[in-house]
Amino acid sequence: MTYLEYNVKRTPAGLAKVMHLNWPLVVLVIAVAGVGLVMLFSVAGGSMRPWAEPQARRFALGMVLMFAIAFTPLWFWRSIAAVAYALSVLLLLGVEFFGTIGMGARRWLELGPVRLQPSELAKITLVMALAAYYDWLDLKRTSHPLWVLIALVIIVVPTLLVLRQPDLGTGLLLGAGGTIVMFAAGVSWIYFAVAVAAAGGTVALVLASRGTEWQILRDYQYRRIDAFIDPSLDPLGAGYHISQAKIAMGSGGWSGRGFMQGTQSRLNFLPEKHTDFIFTTLAEEFGFVGAVSLLALYLLIIAFCIVTILRASSRFGALLATGVTVSFFLYFAVNMAMVMGLLPVVGVPLPLVSFGGSAMVVLLISFGLLQSVHVHRPRTPA
Repeated sequence: MTYLEYNVKRTPAGLAKVMHLNWPLVVLVIAVAGVGLVMLFSVAGGSMRPWAEPQARRFALGMVLMFAIAFTPLWFWRSIAAVAYALSVLLLLGVEFFGTIGMGARRWLELGPVRLQPSELAKITLVMALAAYYDWLDLKRTSHPLWVLIALVIIVVPTLLVLRQPDLGTGLLLGAGGTIVMFAAGVSWIYFAVAVAAAGGTVALVLASRGTEWQILRDYQYRRIDAFIDPSLDPLGAGYHISQAKIAMGSGGWSGRGFMQGTQSRLNFLPEKHTDFIFTTLAEEFGFVGAVSLLALYLLIIAFCIVTILRASSRFGALLATGVTVSFFLYFAVNMAMVMGLLPVVGVPLPLVSFGGSAMVVLLISFGLLQSVHVHRPRTPA
């Protein structure tokens, strides 16, 4: 028995939970959020307002929630998973009828002084619902068509509601995250082979519907696809975002122009510099070294999340941790690929770095759930 283990056994339950926290993960989360605050300070021209100060307050709130959730027994989160999922679906329906429109999309609900984006909440409640569902379902029935269909319905309902807002990026990633949880639960690979074929057919159908009466996507979404294929077709229109992002990243070179010296962001050539395209601001100011350093922090977070998955003592805990990890990975990977021109621009924020209250708080809540899996796993007595 090590000195730490000996002292954990002698401490009260509450203090033992504190010592059992995955502290390296906590430090990494704080480090990435710190990078975000520094970049929001920079894009505001050396001012804490209008972005860095409210972001810091939201981060503080999110950290309090993360610790509170981490210390709450895992069985509690399993017991409320269905209720949380139903609430998020109701909120998404509320957006459909009472939502606030911003930048051409209806994505927010005004609840008194609070402005909530329910699609962010759906990211974690969908994972909770699927984890609870497969924890309840007998392993022998995992690949039965009826039970696979029920899981698909759980995924499709919030995904379609988010796509209607419209929020293509979040909707697609919701579906992708839910599908990966199904795969982790042990659903037969045959279903996924069929899904890949169906996805290919769907892409062909989406492209074929352009300009018809049954057009599936909005015109601006098709223009984003055109800009992804060749940004030079419309450098001042649909291709403007990615063209300016590439200029910003390329001008950063090896070590960058220096803190608050990025011309693309300071002269407002870079669109959405505090949200979706904040990574390009970092690359311009801190260069290749800064960009790779942030990526390394993200990958370290993923590594510690995987450790939690492997050590989980229950199916619910393992699937919940898997869903949180996959969701986090998809969001930073897609954002980085998007601003580098490797994927179409779909409006996905950079986790812990981009400005956004709902995204920040919900992400920290999800890390709280992952910490709950880590804290409440049984320890082998010495």
